[in-house]
Amino acid sequence: MPKRWFPSIRHSEIRDYTAYLLSEICNVSVEPHLQPITGEVSTSASANYQDGARLDVAADGFWGSRFERAFFDVMVFNPYAPSNRQPQLSVCYCSHEASKKRAYERWILEVEHASFTPLIFSATGGLGREATVVYKCIAAQLSAKWGHSYSATMAWIRTSSTMCIRGALSTIGHAFNHSPVDLITKVAQVSFSL
Repeated sequence: MPKRWFPSIRHSEIRDYTAYLLSEICNVSVEPHLQPITGEVSTSASANYQDGARLDVAADGFWGSRFERAFFDVMVFNPYAPSNRQPQLSVCYCSHEASKKRAYERWILEVEHASFTPLIFSATGGLGREATVVYKCIAAQLSAKWGHSYSATMAWIRTSSTMCIRGALSTIGHAFNHSPVDLITKVAQVSFSL
């Protein structure tokens, strides 16, 4: 894969896009600092217990109770890298999800008393299993809020997220910071006219 893909830029764009979507349905903070650990002991060698650690997005009330906080951490990986040459792409997604959970899940559950979901994306635009669940939940809540069909809302979300990952949208230009209602209506009209 060419070096021009700039993984950190892709990571920041999909993080900001996810935060934007979540902000439409709940209170969101980007890159919140985690509470410091006082006396807790890690059982995993790969766990991240550094002071000042932070995750990509936190959303209050996403999974149900408005008092429950959900943390999300984004990762964009190159499926063509030698380290990701697995028999199936689904194995790469699962191993990256497991790696993120080893690093943060225990801290989030025991110290923050919240939930943790890793959002794993491939640089070609694919989503991991848990990211798919999160984005489906976002689509369901947004379609109810905006009064559009679930399928049109999900089509808009998938298209926009793929464009973020592949580099067609930019957080500098705030290309997705507008109401998508007109776009969803046009997608629905096109799908009905076919």
